[in-house]
Amino acid sequence: MKVVAIGGSPRLDGNSNYLLGQVLNELASCGIETEKIILNEYKIGFCQAHDNCRQVKKCLQQDDAPWILERFSQADGVIVASPVYFGSISAQIKTFMDRSFFLFGHDIEMKAKCFGLIAIEGRMGADEAIKELRKFTGPPGMRRVKVLTLKGSAGGPDKHVRDNPELVKQAREMGKQMAEVLAQA
Repeated sequence: MKVVAIGGSPRLDGNSNYLLGQVLNELASCGIETEKIILNEYKIGFCQAHDNCRQVKKCLQQDDAPWILERFSQADGVIVASPVYFGSISAQIKTFMDRSFFLFGHDIEMKAKCFGLIAIEGRMGADEAIKELRKFTGPPGMRRVKVLTLKGSAGGPDKHVRDNPELVKQAREMGKQMAEVLAQA
């Protein structure tokens, strides 16, 4: 079993990455192999909406998105974490989401049996960000996959979630729940 985590924060020590690490640590303690991919560390260009996208075997852009999408699509479990910026997901996650159209445009099915979605706000917008992140799980009613969510507030833009024991507890619980779902799959 393998879980691939996609971190969408530009801040390596930021709130969403911190909670993502808590989930992954819990999964690892349950014997699940994990991989953490922080999008900001790689070159991922904007989708160019090539007219022939559905006809080509691989994306025409020469960047890191294809190998990340390969791991994303082949994982038994997927976690996507984003800070909330202007009431929605980060630009890094939105860019990756747009590039994931290649999977859907080529009928590449996601292997994941469970998704974890994390959205951490400074003050507001986590509900809207979770709605956006749910798009990764496929059209409503089309895929039967377990979706776990963690949303919350850091308490302000200058606050850190490590000072919020309830959110840290919820992140660890997400890891335990995902491990249980994957063990039953």
